[in-house]
Amino acid sequence: MRQVWQRALGVACGFVMVVMGLSEGQPVRLAVTDIVGLEGLQREFGAFRSVLSEATGLDMQFFPVGNRTAAVEVLKSKKVEFVLTGPAEYVVFRKRTDAYPVVGFSRPDYFSAIIVMADKRLNLPTDLKGKKVAFGAIGSTSKHLAPMQLLKDYGVDPLKDIEALHIGENVAWEALKRGDIAALGTTNSVFQRLRKKETALEPGAFRVIARGPDLPNDVLIAGTHVEKAIVEKIRHAFETHAAALIEAILTGEDNQKYAGMKFLTQVDDSDYAYVRAMYATIGYPKYADFVEAK
Repeated sequence: MRQVWQRALGVACGFVMVVMGLSEGQPVRLAVTDIVGLEGLQREFGAFRSVLSEATGLDMQFFPVGNRTAAVEVLKSKKVEFVLTGPAEYVVFRKRTDAYPVVGFSRPDYFSAIIVMADKRLNLPTDLKGKKVAFGAIGSTSKHLAPMQLLKDYGVDPLKDIEALHIGENVAWEALKRGDIAALGTTNSVFQRLRKKETALEPGAFRVIARGPDLPNDVLIAGTHVEKAIVEKIRHAFETHAAALIEAILTGEDNQKYAGMKFLTQVDDSDYAYVRAMYATIGYPKYADFVEAK
């Protein structure tokens, strides 16, 4: 089994996994929207699929889904039963399908931060008014929505008080050092990684002027049409085989952010209220649509 697990599982911050066909005796199909093709799914998710299949006794098979919007539609039309998704995506699924949480994927130190250069005398988020601030990919929970909400929490309107830019993390890091931007809003893990790789400047050259709360979890959700007995079977597998499932997840090269993670089988929709606040802050008060680049 360990050799099976070591056929890496990659779980990206914004992934969507779909489980379909849960009728008795039929296969359970899994898909990941960020991965194109069956070969990629097998390479990145084969370990997790194998462990979860054995833990539930269900015949789980991969089923590619083009994107998160398509995943919403197939859940809404009752073509799938379960979706594993990120926190920003969850509130859209909830709004459009009434799906509900089953298992949360909790990882430590999952929060956003606002980083500046220590010698720029920028001590508070309000000092950024009128300045350029870089964020990550549009729609990302921890690299876009959360840092913008963090500014809002400190009295800075990210739509009016700053000039927001969306650029890659490595480009943003260099721009921050050059002074082309005043601050970088991103997830803590990105900041730690970039600072660790930094060779030209000491760690003390950078300052965090705002840290957000730990963010809501990635979450496995169920459609309202799924029998409660099936939902409990899936939940029970995460309770009784947590160590094996976590080990499978951590074989993925991109999944070390999940080190120290814990499955939470008591998850409530209200846990995602902060994400809804993020949507309102960036101008999506109905949180019924995914945030996309225009």
